[in-house]
Amino acid sequence: MAFLYFRRMTDAKVVAEKLLQVNAVKLNPENPFTWASGWKSPIYCDNRKVLSFPFIRDYIKSELCNVVFEKFPEAELLAGVATAGIAWGAMIADQLKLPYVYVRPIPKEHGLGNQIEGYYEQGQKVVVIEDLVSTGKSSLQVIDFLKKAGLGIAGRFSILLMASLLPAKCSKRQVLLTILLLIIQLSSSLQPKSKLSRLVNRKFC
Repeated sequence: MAFLYFRRMTDAKVVAEKLLQVNAVKLNPENPFTWASGWKSPIYCDNRKVLSFPFIRDYIKSELCNVVFEKFPEAELLAGVATAGIAWGAMIADQLKLPYVYVRPIPKEHGLGNQIEGYYEQGQKVVVIEDLVSTGKSSLQVIDFLKKAGLGIAGRFSILLMASLLPAKCSKRQVLLTILLLIIQLSSSLQPKSKLSRLVNRKFC
């Protein structure tokens, strides 16, 4: 089964403008960035920069809270994907007064050796939080681990989806993915002839 996407199209332009306003979108066609997935891309979006700008951070947090409230009313627990999803997950959980954990890619090599940090109970319905998705590999690994720990997956969401071919690459799994913004929607907030706009459209359209 393919992935399912629900995009909040009304707010996409505003989210794009906020990311551009804090210079979160970087461009380097001569020396492409390596994403966590291993992909090489001339475009990189550093959503962590938003954390340093309180009013923009608050806007994005409010939008993400709306996603949980509207799309996942059954959520009993939020889980941030380490490391970029940790801060967003904690803020959303605080705002919505939901329990919160975060999940490491591998168990900790010292102390208690936890991979899930925080308290949870088997059977709870969890929503997984990412700040950015390219291939979806990291959050799918987290979802697999949460399932093994006895948790039910209500869905997952992200601020930004960087790729448009994700469903074909992950067709054996069905996981609800809700996003605020597609990378190709950034081009509508850019000057049509700008270098970044041309690269976004060439790479992802």
